Amino acid sequence: MMAEQISSDYFNCSLCTELLRDPVAIPCGHSFCMDCISGYWNEADYTGIYVCPQCRITFTQRPVLRPNATLTKVAEKIKKTGLNLNLMPASNGSYAGHGDVPCDFCTGKKLKAVKSCLNCLASYCEKHLKPHYESTTFKRHKLVDVLLNLDRKICPQHQKSLELFCRTDQMCICAICTVSEHKGHDIVSAEAERSEKQKLLGVSQAEIKQKCQQRTKELEELKTDVDSLKSSAQRAMVESKKMFDEMITSIERMRSEVTKLININEKAAFSQAEGLMERLEQEIDELKKKETGLKQLYSTEDHIHFLQNFNYLCTPTDDGFIPKVSLNPDFSFSAARKAVAEIKERLEELGKEELRKISKSVNEVPVYTVENRSKEKSIRVKEVHTVDSAPPAEPKSRSEFLKYYCQLRLDPHTAHKELYLSEGNKKVIRTRDLQPYSDGPERFDSFAQVLCRDALSGGRFYWEIEWSGEFSIGVAYRGISRKGKGSLCLLGYNDKSWSLLCSDSGYSAWHNRVDKAVSGPHSSRIGVFLDYSAGILAFYSIGETMTRLYRFEATFTEPVYAGFGVGTSVKICQLK
Repeated sequence: MMAEQISSDYFNCSLCTELLRDPVAIPCGHSFCMDCISGYWNEADYTGIYVCPQCRITFTQRPVLRPNATLTKVAEKIKKTGLNLNLMPASNGSYAGHGDVPCDFCTGKKLKAVKSCLNCLASYCEKHLKPHYESTTFKRHKLVDVLLNLDRKICPQHQKSLELFCRTDQMCICAICTVSEHKGHDIVSAEAERSEKQKLLGVSQAEIKQKCQQRTKELEELKTDVDSLKSSAQRAMVESKKMFDEMITSIERMRSEVTKLININEKAAFSQAEGLMERLEQEIDELKKKETGLKQLYSTEDHIHFLQNFNYLCTPTDDGFIPKVSLNPDFSFSAARKAVAEIKERLEELGKEELRKISKSVNEVPVYTVENRSKEKSIRVKEVHTVDSAPPAEPKSRSEFLKYYCQLRLDPHTAHKELYLSEGNKKVIRTRDLQPYSDGPERFDSFAQVLCRDALSGGRFYWEIEWSGEFSIGVAYRGISRKGKGSLCLLGYNDKSWSLLCSDSGYSAWHNRVDKAVSGPHSSRIGVFLDYSAGILAFYSIGETMTRLYRFEATFTEPVYAGFGVGTSVKICQLK
């Protein structure tokens, strides 16, 4: 009966949707769990604006929470009796998952938000959205589809809603900004500025569509050209291999002919020499036999035997029968060796000369051309790239450096909470008050540092900054440490960054915790030149003259981001 006579709303906390625990009342009369309303208002401490989650009445000071004795007793009695009041019907919504926007009013496991309120700067699930539809208090509130990062709708300097637009600085501002930082500027309402800019959307969309179609066509043409280039290269390799194989075959044939000629002459010479040697050996045998017979005849005592054999043994040998043979001193196979050596040298010289001609003819033909698309110039300047084209000389004068000027902007997601960004994220000031930035993996949490959002790689870049107070300037890989108080998070104190430390007393260059003293004229403006491909990072003092302070030489293996360690203030200069 009790459940039928008393509405469950009396015992329901609208934040946790459960039975009230330690009920407390706020000045507007609504009651909540002590922990729920305390946690809810803790999140609003940085704005100083406290809102009732039910009626949305705003309190400029945090109300004192007073225990609701009656509801406390009722809640204790319900717990003891175990009465099931079915206080909250099951929600039709689903819990917020990865990528969803959670309801700002759910406690515990949050439901997925279905709408965001631009007046409340909060997102609501279906249940907590009902007051906006049912109560006249919220009839002027503007509901939109769910938005992320509603905190970006609040001025980081004054904690007020961003409702105006400064055309002078091209940024959204709050009402207080009009009488402080943006006093005297060209200021209009956000709605009026959106109306003006929305007129340009159609033109921009048509231009983007046309550019997209043009780039798509260029991409297809480039793919076709690349395929043609591949086919041409493959065909050249096949035909070159075939001709080299034919040349190798020709040389093999020449080698075979020379080898055959040497073998024939060698065999003929040996054949002739063998016949002569055989006849000489036979004559030597006959002479040795006569010599033995003469010795025996000389010592014989038989006079008749002596006289009978004397004429035969003493007859002189016919020296003209067998010719005397000697090797012709003018004949040698060294002539053949010399001839082959000359062929080898001539082939090598010819090969080197022809290879130089081939290399020159191939490398001097542009592989591709790049046209700079410029709206300000009616004439397109072409840059020709070849396979071994020499890099352009390093700039010498400031006018040459300005050819590589690039417009950088600071990345607010990396800024330390003591850093306040302004002027379209081109200026950063160090403040004593912490800015209401959300925590994230990219934000520096211990050192007053900030990176730019532009990734620099594959070309030449130049920028200048104005500074005050001790500061550091340099570049870093995206993987530089952001968390913790260790020095590895500082620019120049690791192998992922290079920096120049500047102060009123002088300069020093830092990389991987190694510093080098730098001498040069003091200037409140520093120029930075990056030649990514050549691995050059140079810093210049900008005054009446441009003086190089230090030059790093490195091999960059991934894109780098310009970064600053801020002492007082840093401003990225607009050069064009």
